[in-house]
Amino acid sequence: MSVEQAYQRRVEAGGLSPDPEQEAVLPELERIRRELSEPVKKRGFFRRAEPEPIKGLYLWGGVGRGKSMLMDLLVEEVEVPCERRHFHSFMQDIHAGMNEARKRGVDDAIKPVAEEIAGRLRLLAFDEMQISDIADAMIVGRLFERLFEGGVTVVTTSNRPPEDLYKDGLNRNLFVPFIELMQERCTVMQLDSDRDHRQGKLKGTQTYFSPNDAEAREALRDVWERLTDGAEGERLSLKVKGREVEIPAFHNGVAWARFYDLCGRPLGAADYLALAEAARVVLIEDIPRLSRANFNEARRFVTLIDALYEAKVRLFCSAAASPELLYVEGEGSFEFERTASRLIEMQSETWGLRETE
Repeated sequence: MSVEQAYQRRVEAGGLSPDPEQEAVLPELERIRRELSEPVKKRGFFRRAEPEPIKGLYLWGGVGRGKSMLMDLLVEEVEVPCERRHFHSFMQDIHAGMNEARKRGVDDAIKPVAEEIAGRLRLLAFDEMQISDIADAMIVGRLFERLFEGGVTVVTTSNRPPEDLYKDGLNRNLFVPFIELMQERCTVMQLDSDRDHRQGKLKGTQTYFSPNDAEAREALRDVWERLTDGAEGERLSLKVKGREVEIPAFHNGVAWARFYDLCGRPLGAADYLALAEAARVVLIEDIPRLSRANFNEARRFVTLIDALYEAKVRLFCSAAASPELLYVEGEGSFEFERTASRLIEMQSETWGLRETE
C-alpha cells in the first residue's frame, strides 16, 4: 500500500482529519517507500558492494502537527529491514556500543557500531532529533557518514530546522559538517500546519486525578493510549552531567513515570530541564501527600513542576489529594503554595503545548 493510501485509510476510518500541510509531505514519503522497494543497486568493485544510498527526509515543525504520525506511516508500509527509534535512546545505544568496541582495543570505535547497523537495516527512522549533549555532537558526523556510506536511509522528525541543531553548543563549529551532511543526504521539509492535532485529542480531557486509585490509573492509561495511538513506549535514558534520568515509558514526545521515578532519586533542576526538553507531555503517577517525612522528595517535586511549567509542557497526573491539600504541614509548606497554584493553572484547557523554539 502506498503512503498516500495508508493516510487516506486513516482519514476514512475517522482516526485523522485531512490536513493539506500533512498531505504535502506524503509524496516525499512515498518516494522513499517506492525507492526502497526496488531491487537493491550495489556500488563498489574492489571492496564489499554496498546498497546505493537513497535520499531520506528531515521533517521539522511545531509540536502536535503530525510529524511522528507521518513518519510512522512510512515505517508501517516499507518492506525493508527498518528500525524506528527515539533519537535520545538511539544515541544511548551508540555510546554503549562504542564503549564495548574500545574494550576490545578497537581504535575507531564508531566503525564497528555503524557497520553492525548498516549490515541489518536499510531504513532508520528517528523521532525528535535534537542534540544537546556535547558527547553526541562530537560523534554524529562520523557516525552518520558511515551509515550513509553503508546504504542506510534516514528519516527523522525534529522541532528545529537542521541549522538550529546544537545551537550555541560548545565547539559547535565541529558540529557544522553534520548539519551539511544531513542537508545533503535528506530532503528538508517544514510541516507548517497551523493546527495542533494533539491539542484536539486533549480537548475536554481531565488532567489531574485524585485520589490515587484504580480509576485514576485507568484514566492515565486512557490518556497515554489516546496520545500514542496505543503504543507500548520505550524506556528512555537521558544523560545529564554524567547522570542518567530514566523514563520508564516514552513515545512521540509523551513521557510516563511514577512520582518516585522522578522525585525519589537525587535529581535536580538540570535533570528536569532535560526531561522538559525531551517531552511535550508528561504523565506522573502516584504523587503522595507531602510533608516533613518526605521533604527531599517534595523539594524535588517543586523543582520538577517549575521546569515543566516554564517549558509549557502539558501535565497529566494522579495524586493522593488536590493540589492545595498535597502539602499542608511541615517545612516548605508555605513555599509549596506557588507549586499548588501552578498545578491548578496547568489543568486549564488553555494551557498549551510549547511552540517550536
